Amino acid sequence: MDPVARLGILLVPVLLLLTLRMQELAEACSCAPAHPQQQICDAAIVIRAKISSEKVISTNADPFNPNKMIQYEIKQIKMFKGFEKTKDVHYIYTPFDSSLCGVKLDANNKKHYLLTGQISADGKVHVHLCNYIEPWDDLSSSQKKSLNQRYQMGCDCKITTCYTVPCSLSAPNECLWTDWLVERNLNGQQAKNYACIKRSNGSCSWYRGGPMPEKEFIDIGEP
Repeated sequence: MDPVARLGILLVPVLLLLTLRMQELAEACSCAPAHPQQQICDAAIVIRAKISSEKVISTNADPFNPNKMIQYEIKQIKMFKGFEKTKDVHYIYTPFDSSLCGVKLDANNKKHYLLTGQISADGKVHVHLCNYIEPWDDLSSSQKKSLNQRYQMGCDCKITTCYTVPCSLSAPNECLWTDWLVERNLNGQQAKNYACIKRSNGSCSWYRGGPMPEKEFIDIGEP
């Protein structure tokens, strides 16, 4: 056989595998990095809850419908946001397929989570991988305190992710999030311990957790 033809035959399965892999990557869930405060501000509902059980259900009445969802039964412990839309949440829903941003939660150990999500027109709470969802015990003390009020005090602020230098503030109401630049970690010191708060003059600045004296604001050079 001609060497060129033989090479072509050998390359076909390789190209096929590469194509399938590219399709797989294209179909995978992807989320833009966001500071926890931004995710709290963008969410319609924020609660602390214990996962009681899970069940795979169809998205409609058709038993042959391939689109499935996971229904997590929860026990709501505390609501931080969403009071005007619902009072008590008993179930949350997420896509069954992780490529559609479905969330896998631990229902076997009655684990406690901080859950953020959206509320559909029928009143159901939906969560996905791009929401801020963390085991409660993994949150820092500053993050837990900020859930009550501090994060929402800065929802008019803009948090911009800084990946490479140079990066600078473009507006007074902006805070630069430098965790990735400084620590190569999106769950760094700013994510764990700081909130971007709006001051009385309309500007925004990072504030470290604790009581809220006005003097405790920091500049961009001190994450």
